[in-house]
Order: sequence, then C-alpha cells, then structure tokens
Amino acid sequence: MLKHNFRQLRIWLDSVELTTEVYQLTQTFPIQHKFGLASQLYRAAVSIPSNIAEGSSRKSEKEFAHFVSLSLGSAFELETQLIIAEKCCIGEDFDYQALTMKVQTLQKQIAAFANTL
Repeated sequence: MLKHNFRQLRIWLDSVELTTEVYQLTQTFPIQHKFGLASQLYRAAVSIPSNIAEGSSRKSEKEFAHFVSLSLGSAFELETQLIIAEKCCIGEDFDYQALTMKVQTLQKQIAAFANTL
C-alpha cells in the first residue's frame, strides 16, 4: 500500500488547479507563441503534479523526495516563464502577478512538504 495517496495531497490538488489556469492563459497566446513559450509554460505546469503523482508510487521516502524536488524545480521554471511572458507583453490583459503569487505559494507548500519526507 502506498504511504502517500497523491490525490489527497494539498500540493497535488493545488498544482492541478494551477495547471488548469496556466492552460487557460496559454490558450490566449497568439499563434506564433503556441509552440514556444506557451508550450514551455504548459509543460512546466503539468510537470508539477505529474512528478508528485509519480513520486508517490515509489517505495521509499527518499525516492519520493527526489520527485517532489523535481516538482519544486518545475514550479520555479514555471515562475521564470511567467516573468518572461509578462515582460514580452504576451497575453497583455492577463493578471500575471496573481498567477505568479499562486506559483510562489505552491513553491512554499512543496518545499515544506519536502522537509517532512
């Protein structure tokens, strides 16, 4: 039996919600950005809950911690890409600050969770 059910982890639930928001944002990007920055944003966002889920299936806490660490790295990657998109004025009507704050909150949650492993 798995020690951690990813579906019940707050970091997984919050990261899935964040991923849907990033997806909605990337759908507003002009076509010339669909295979560049939009793709990178979405891939980084999807990587966060995916690594948490994959790590929860591992047999040791050390292995799980490794995947949680990868998830945290993806969250920082996502934050960087949001900063770039905002600076490039892609999706000008989008509230990047609100989404970036959600990413930063999730980063803190993931780091705190990692410390418990």
